[in-house]
Amino acid sequence: MMEPLLLGGRELTSRLFIGSGKYADDALIPDIVARSGSQVITVALRRVDLSNPDRNILAHIPADVQLLPNTSGARNAEEAVRLARLAKAAGCGDWIKIEVISDQKYLLPDGFETVKATEILAAEGFVVLPYVSPDLMVAKALVKAGAAAVMPLGAPIGSNRGLQTKELIRILIEEIPLPIIVDAGIGKPSQACEAMEMGAAACLLNTAIASASDPLLMAEAFAHSVISGRQAYLAGAGSIRQYASASSPLTGFLEASC
Repeated sequence: MMEPLLLGGRELTSRLFIGSGKYADDALIPDIVARSGSQVITVALRRVDLSNPDRNILAHIPADVQLLPNTSGARNAEEAVRLARLAKAAGCGDWIKIEVISDQKYLLPDGFETVKATEILAAEGFVVLPYVSPDLMVAKALVKAGAAAVMPLGAPIGSNRGLQTKELIRILIEEIPLPIIVDAGIGKPSQACEAMEMGAAACLLNTAIASASDPLLMAEAFAHSVISGRQAYLAGAGSIRQYASASSPLTGFLEASC
């Protein structure tokens, strides 16, 4: 069993966080949660319709899973803060994933507005998980603002392009004293495994599972990859050598044969 991840006062035994969008049928979500083993699921607040149970995505999320509402659709800090407060008032709890995106071509997050929103919401008692580009200075500002974790993108959201920002994420892992949760861009289990091998605390993904031909099998594959990557990180990889090094001594064998 993996050692737990402590986040927002909760002990998580799974380091795979999942999204709830893009599924052909929301009724798949309980099985996706079960096959992935995930204990955290993010939901866009604009998809929550408490007045209509038939269209309320929350009805498909198991009660024991930590809900992580996100501020998808917010274009600045003010809108993100308003969405977070609405989520809490709607009974979605005090965890919030800050997404502030004004760029509509690459959907890259606005780090400056994200820091502003984080500072306000952390002061109000929210467990704030901000989604950002992997910028060290922005990440340091998020630490001061009271973030519970930092969630750098691996590649543009929904692209399935993998760890395009690998070296920048590595810097955050080394320099930021908060859990680094790689979010967005991961398209294959091997990429999630690589992020965990680097020392990421967790991975969050949605499109890779939702767009797979068999989402349930892919959810299970990601569960295994995150566990393997974490175990490899804890085990500590051997050093890389420029030249060959025999796995067993040859000298003694050759001398005995002469």
